[in-house]
Amino acid sequence: MTIWHCHVAVSLDGRLARKDGSVEDWLVADYTPDSTAFAGFLAGVDAILMGRDTFDAIMRMGEWPYPGKPAVVMTHRPLGDDAPEGVEARSGDLGAVVAELEARGCGRVWIEGGGRIVRDMLALGRLDVLEMAVIPVVLGEGIPLFPEGTPETWFELESVRPWVRGAIWVVYRRRDSNGKGG
Repeated sequence: MTIWHCHVAVSLDGRLARKDGSVEDWLVADYTPDSTAFAGFLAGVDAILMGRDTFDAIMRMGEWPYPGKPAVVMTHRPLGDDAPEGVEARSGDLGAVVAELEARGCGRVWIEGGGRIVRDMLALGRLDVLEMAVIPVVLGEGIPLFPEGTPETWFELESVRPWVRGAIWVVYRRRDSNGKGG
């Protein structure tokens, strides 16, 4: 069974990035994940699923941070000649991509973002773990983690702990239709 794991950072008002997609001035500079903890998380991931805007934001930051990890970018545009090895562009039915990753035997797939991918994975009932670094800033506007049209979905709190510079680290598990943890 595949675990669909969304691991993200958000502002207090639920934004993944500013309107222009940037995170460098409020997230990257002061809230870089602990490299040991993140390396452990990444080691347990069999594949990464992301949207095109997330891919482009990562590519703007420099070197691809996930060498050796297969990644699927949902997009209608070609990725370009500088796309890292193991990164593939896919378009069309997200459900078909999900089924393909499950058929490949992926035990854990990281849903890296953005909001449309998160919304659509929730609509498919395929977001099992929501892990967030909540950064103590209100951006006021920007790209939401849960855009309009996101289906109502209930989660149970698994853990919460203080993190760096006033941020918190929160982990939720999706409840099943009977109200139990997923």
